[in-house]
Amino acid sequence: MRISLEDPLTLAIAPPKDETPKEKETREQAEIEARRISEDIDEQIRQERTVLKKKKKPVKVLLLGQSESGKSATLKNFQLQHARREWAEERASWRIVIYLNLVRNIVRVLDILSREISLAESEKRPGSTGIEYVSDSDDETTNHEIVYPFSDKHRFMQRRLGPLRSIQSDLENKLGPESQEVRSTASISATPFDSPSFQLLPKRPSRDFGINSTNGWKSALEKLRPSMMASARPQRRSDSDHDEITDVLVACKETMLELWQDPIVQQVLSHRKTKIEDSPGFFLDDMDRIVSYDYEPSDNDIVRARLRTVGVQEHRVVMDDSNGKEWLLYDVGGTRSLRVAWASYFDDVDAIIFLCPISCFDEQLREDRRINRLEDSYLLWKSVCSSRILAKTEIILFLNKCDLLHNKIKRGLSIKDHIPSYGSRKNDTVTVMKYFQQHFREISKQHSPEQRPFFIHFTSVIDTKATAATLSVVEESILRTHLRNADLL
Repeated sequence: MRISLEDPLTLAIAPPKDETPKEKETREQAEIEARRISEDIDEQIRQERTVLKKKKKPVKVLLLGQSESGKSATLKNFQLQHARREWAEERASWRIVIYLNLVRNIVRVLDILSREISLAESEKRPGSTGIEYVSDSDDETTNHEIVYPFSDKHRFMQRRLGPLRSIQSDLENKLGPESQEVRSTASISATPFDSPSFQLLPKRPSRDFGINSTNGWKSALEKLRPSMMASARPQRRSDSDHDEITDVLVACKETMLELWQDPIVQQVLSHRKTKIEDSPGFFLDDMDRIVSYDYEPSDNDIVRARLRTVGVQEHRVVMDDSNGKEWLLYDVGGTRSLRVAWASYFDDVDAIIFLCPISCFDEQLREDRRINRLEDSYLLWKSVCSSRILAKTEIILFLNKCDLLHNKIKRGLSIKDHIPSYGSRKNDTVTVMKYFQQHFREISKQHSPEQRPFFIHFTSVIDTKATAATLSVVEESILRTHLRNADLL
């Protein structure tokens, strides 16, 4: 048998042996057209793959600002609007955090009361009946002496609420470092990421925008979730540490209410110019509702709850109203010692939401009492605006805690006493807000490498309804920027 050595494919595509010149020309034209169509199809597939790849790229938003500026509360508002399932899963875990906030509020009042009683007893005036005492003022008070009519009732409240200190310690141990506020820092710079030594730090590749999620309040909730979910099921109260804590709080409830409502205690706090109501995680006005076996944190409670962010936390949120687009929100630790980590996130971000609490014009940094908080925010804002890495990044400014600013001005605090450059302007909320707005605008204008739009919002991010309206505008702006950068708009 004879075997052909010809390739069958070659034989199949070979021109006919008796092909005429005209037929050959027609065949070659058809082949050219077929090749063109094939190449067009390949190019279309390549372009579609490119667009699809770009569409999958998430929107990346970095939340920046000093500690207690409202970054985490802003993030919670994002979750409240767009991640209801995750929000519901975490709801029970926030109960123990709110209890910690409440206990800290009470312990802070007790510390102030104890100091004043101690000072009064050590400086009892001759001839005193033992009911009225004199207390010298401290750095937060005026220089004259005030007589406080402390009584046995105040000493009883001290003793009765003593167990709350152990409760505070237990709760802090459960939650870890996120529950501890920083009282000092080794960093003396407001912007350590600007220093030359930062260049020596290992850089995280821009393609890999992920982080280690074992830091921060998010991880603290993860640790709580199994036990909290279990305690939500019907059982005897003694079956969980969570309910043992509730037992103590319920037993102390009436005394806590009495302490907070006591007119002498309020006089002491007023004299010391201590406004616990202005601090993050304030729940003393909600004791009657919160200290209960059937208490479930409300949305507003969760947004107001205070846990410190340690490191950088990544949160994934799918925005249903942006065609299912995935957003990555990054919440950073705001104390000076944690800011060195910020810049490694600058090179691959669509937008920055920068938060400055404008109510803090009369406050100092918790980690460095020599530094005015507003001045610290000015330095941070200047550094972010002047960064060449962020020259084309959309930056949105939240001048936050406008509600607290309004309350301070109503109480008679004068802006010019703390901000000399304020001058003789009217000491009312609207004028003050406009002044701060213009100051931040000038910093942006003077220090941005390239001129960019100035986006600013006056906010009180613990107000969930008002913040939802603000975020809807912000989200639309950020999404358009993201699509434009991806050549999709």
